[in-house]
Amino acid sequence: MRVAVVDVGSNTVRLLVGERDGAGIRRVDEERVRVALGADVERTGGISGKRLARTTDAVASEIAKARKLGASEITVLLTSPGRQARNGAELRNAIAARTGADVRLLSAAEEGRLGYGGAVAAAGVPGGSLAVCDAGGGSTQLAVGTGRIPSWVRSVDIGSLRLTRRLLTGDPPPQAELFAAREEVRQSFQELVPPLPRRALATGGTARALGRIVGKRLDAETLAVALSIVSCSPAKRVASRYEIPQWRATVLPAGALILSRVQLLLNVPLTVARGGLREGAALELLERVELAEALPA
Repeated sequence: MRVAVVDVGSNTVRLLVGERDGAGIRRVDEERVRVALGADVERTGGISGKRLARTTDAVASEIAKARKLGASEITVLLTSPGRQARNGAELRNAIAARTGADVRLLSAAEEGRLGYGGAVAAAGVPGGSLAVCDAGGGSTQLAVGTGRIPSWVRSVDIGSLRLTRRLLTGDPPPQAELFAAREEVRQSFQELVPPLPRRALATGGTARALGRIVGKRLDAETLAVALSIVSCSPAKRVASRYEIPQWRATVLPAGALILSRVQLLLNVPLTVARGGLREGAALELLERVELAEALPA
């Protein structure tokens, strides 16, 4: 049985087609299309008609691919753009009308819970407490737990794309901009007091890209090195050297600042995770279908 998840985030529309693999998910296919909804949200508070139409087209295209690959169940997740944009409901309705798909506007808590579940499924249930951080383009989710379901979930309305658009306009950003952005991150997280975990995972595109640059262990030292690398050269050069998209390289200074603050709060190194939101949602979808099939007719 194959299922598909289409994740509509601040930076990209992403598709995951997967099937059951023990307690986890085997990836059949993954796709992504950049839509940069967070740029509109940060600039105007809403999503422009042009970008709304482009996003709807992208979701419809990804759903068509999923169906060709044999996905029997498909769900669409609308994350921070749906919560933050004044016309987030319009985007949700447009996607549903165009595709006929189930469109879930995730709360921050749901997004954190699913990201935690996907990361845990890929890494294995922790012995002791585990934190999972998903630093996205529009918001950052942090969840802590000791099993498959987190007991503590919080969200902060700051992400790599929004912070870049707000304060990091240079390429590369000058020290004055980096200082202002670091202070913005500090203030955004100043009321967050998470339980201190034994281990911590970082999921999402920012973490994966930084992992390509400095390795999968993101501690205070390696994150400082990463920030130095991505903020001292133009994004085009960083993208070429580390084989990452240029748009991703543009938001990495902001992402490194956010993950550095999270790592400081948790007081343990972050390890780049192999699973996250889409894997968590795919597992939940599979479990729902399997339960329905197991019930007597």
